[in-house]
Amino acid sequence: MTLLLGIDTGGTYTDAVILKDEMKVIASAKSLTTKQDLALGIARAVKSVLNSSGVAPSDISMASLSTTLATNALVEGQGDQVGLIYIGFRKGDVEKHCLLEALKGDEFIELRGGHSHEGLQVCPLEENCLKAWITDMKGVSAFAVASQFATRNPAHERQAADIIKSISGKPVSTSHQLSAKLNGPKRALTALLNARLIGMIDRLISRASDQLISLGIRAPMMVVRGDGALISQEQARDKPIETILSGPAASIVGASWLTNANNAIVSDIGGTTTDVALLKGGRPAIDPMGAQVGPYRTMVEAVTMRTTGLGGDSEVHLIFDSLESGVTLGPKRVLPVSLAAIENPDVVHAALDEQLKSSLPGELDGRFVRSTVFKPQANLHDRDQRLLKKLETSLKPLGNVIANRLDRQALVRLVNWGLAEVSALTPTDASHVLGFTDVWDKMAAVKALRIFGRQRTKAGVAFCNDATSLAQKIFDQLTHQTALALLETAFFEEVVDFGKKPKDLAKHPLLQAGLLGHSGILKIDAGLNFPVIGLGASAPVYYPAVGERLNCKMVLPENIGVASAIGAVVGRVTMRASGTVSSPNEGQYRVHLPETLLDFTDEETAISTLEANLRERAEADAKASGVEDVEVEITRNIRKAEVEGKDIFVEAQVCVTGTGRPRITKN
Repeated sequence: MTLLLGIDTGGTYTDAVILKDEMKVIASAKSLTTKQDLALGIARAVKSVLNSSGVAPSDISMASLSTTLATNALVEGQGDQVGLIYIGFRKGDVEKHCLLEALKGDEFIELRGGHSHEGLQVCPLEENCLKAWITDMKGVSAFAVASQFATRNPAHERQAADIIKSISGKPVSTSHQLSAKLNGPKRALTALLNARLIGMIDRLISRASDQLISLGIRAPMMVVRGDGALISQEQARDKPIETILSGPAASIVGASWLTNANNAIVSDIGGTTTDVALLKGGRPAIDPMGAQVGPYRTMVEAVTMRTTGLGGDSEVHLIFDSLESGVTLGPKRVLPVSLAAIENPDVVHAALDEQLKSSLPGELDGRFVRSTVFKPQANLHDRDQRLLKKLETSLKPLGNVIANRLDRQALVRLVNWGLAEVSALTPTDASHVLGFTDVWDKMAAVKALRIFGRQRTKAGVAFCNDATSLAQKIFDQLTHQTALALLETAFFEEVVDFGKKPKDLAKHPLLQAGLLGHSGILKIDAGLNFPVIGLGASAPVYYPAVGERLNCKMVLPENIGVASAIGAVVGRVTMRASGTVSSPNEGQYRVHLPETLLDFTDEETAISTLEANLRERAEADAKASGVEDVEVEITRNIRKAEVEGKDIFVEAQVCVTGTGRPRITKN
């Protein structure tokens, strides 16, 4: 019997599952994610799943982790201090291509050097300048190196990396090791972000591994990559940027395993976001442009994912349209009032009761705030510092803290920096009132809904006096916004060009009429042709109505709330190695290898030589991740141009993929 442990750290919960023989889930568990130290939430979830399953820790054969840490860090602008070495590019190029923004004030140096498109040295690397700069650098945790046309000849990146390691001993992220594609500035950005994440991911993996060992689990631990494949923890430490979109990718792999679906749309609703992706041929669709995370477009291969700020914990807002009013949700996440009342019952209920007694609704009624840090923070503006000092780690009514508009602006900054958390009305509260869930404080949710409904519309009347009716409005709005997110994805992936943006098409009146089955002089029918696989703990609550709205089959599999944890452990190791054969002159075929350049006079010999090299690298990487029997797939993309009726070789791109299941310990 083989027992596998899958772990997923989400924004709200950390999930753990145990699978038997890769065929059956025998236990699952959830624990609140501990953002100050993710490993604590991991340990609690793992301990819980071990207790509920009765499995001995020593019987676990393999563990695997999917994490949102890298994604969240890039979105929120977090990470360690780094230095960028930029070789052979035009002066001032750092100010473009998001590099200066991504540096966030960290140091960089532009050096002469680099290579040509053919892989020939343009000029020698400025070694002395680099050595002096590295010697002067203080407080840097890692370095990123990018050189012009390094994918055609990485000699200067390797030379710079050797110098950096010999002087500083710090980790070095070189762009050619992260992508074999051209576009130097984009590779530089990817290397920079990778360097910024090295320390964070290393600390998480070390802490998580230590926690598993302390629980008695000594099996190898894998990590989920952004394309859903598994990599060893050592590879994740070296290339942490490859773990961006790890959690969403794991959810898609989990959806495929749970349903055996071939073609489907996967929609995963969490507390903060709804992640929508396409499953084609049983595999996640990969973004050909590289993973987009926050403002950054990287060169990392990852699932094509459309993320919307819509979840069970999205804040509810009142909107006004002339004399008509309604609600909208998100994109910010807040702490549901029903959960806040569990954590601080006396404070929350006392404040809600007092606010309900007032004859006039207050603008800040029904909202609470707390600090998420336990010690003073340096480098804050005076107003931000003063507001943070007024907060406590236990909740306070927001009206007791905010005195004016400037305080509000300061609070927004503190929340954006992760130093404060707001509690307010959410769909989770509405679902408690409607009877769909009962895990937290329903009475607090009722009070919060009544307070929210007292707000005045432009017509001067209360928006909604009945808590249940308001809860239904919120539920219907979540259905509507989820349907729009799914329709946008469908239009984005549709091969037909409809002449408008997917977002506009999703909202088009004709489409909306078709979804409602309009039948008059015109008969309009519309819906999704693919089934939708709903994932997330709250999907059974919200998604049946979404399926009805979109006239499609809604699949809600068993173990729906822990799909990402399942996907974390059932995936395969997939290692890719790519390379190029160019033609500097007619009849000359140049193979670009990491170690050297090789010239041939025969096309097939050149391509075969490259394939053999790439195969060796892909197999070695797969075996380093624990694969014993590596399956190899080779693809060639040969570009030729017709000149005077003759085919002339331009370039060949070769990709070798090595796959397999990772090795497990035998018990």
